[in-house]
Amino acid sequence: MSDSPTPLLRAEGLVKTHYGEGAPAHAVRGVDLCVTGGEFVAVTGPSGAGKSTLLHLLGGLQRPDGGSIWLDGECTDSYTEARWAVERRRRIGIVFQFFNLVSNLSVADNVELPALLAGAPPKRARAEREALLEELGLAGKERSMPGELSGGEQQRVALARALVNHPPLLLADEPAGSLDSRGTREVMRLLSRFHQRGQTIVLVTHDARLASAADRVISFFDGRIADDAELTGTPSRRVGTSGVLELKD
Repeated sequence: MSDSPTPLLRAEGLVKTHYGEGAPAHAVRGVDLCVTGGEFVAVTGPSGAGKSTLLHLLGGLQRPDGGSIWLDGECTDSYTEARWAVERRRRIGIVFQFFNLVSNLSVADNVELPALLAGAPPKRARAEREALLEELGLAGKERSMPGELSGGEQQRVALARALVNHPPLLLADEPAGSLDSRGTREVMRLLSRFHQRGQTIVLVTHDARLASAADRVISFFDGRIADDAELTGTPSRRVGTSGVLELKD
């Protein structure tokens, strides 16, 4: 028997097909995946490869047609929508491309809401919010509404919201997809900072610069994992275990 630790996230045989007009779209085709605590995994690939669908399956936002997902060793097959919602408040933080902030709530309320929903006392929720906004360079923006912020600022609010409950797992779906190059660099720097503190991250991105911050890169193509490489070296010049330079601009 192996003494290796239980993966924080494990998927076996995940399958997801989208049905609509035209032929069925086979978004995820029998994917197996293990993510251990503290890893920073980037899932890259062309548009339409199924990357976001995979991430949505891992976060319980969509249900697989086949296969299973384990969170910290616990099978999620029997999870109801309500149970998945609880897990997303407590154990899984999610950041989306278009921020998904509540437009009629202030920055402070957007960040505090998941903590309050998870049962945190208001005083603690406020303290967590204050600490995160300070760290993310958003002090003084607490009373602002999302529409008053730049795209980069909105994404930092979304990151604070995702991390306010200290979830073991952070899922990020194209977090810089709607940002300019400066915003992309900021997201990359922040994800790297939290990863260095032990945060487990699974990032979906088509941006090689963002993926270069990860220590493991999965190439996703046509609903399948085409390659899975651990990277070594500095983020600007990552080299895969095969010796091939990865993620060149």
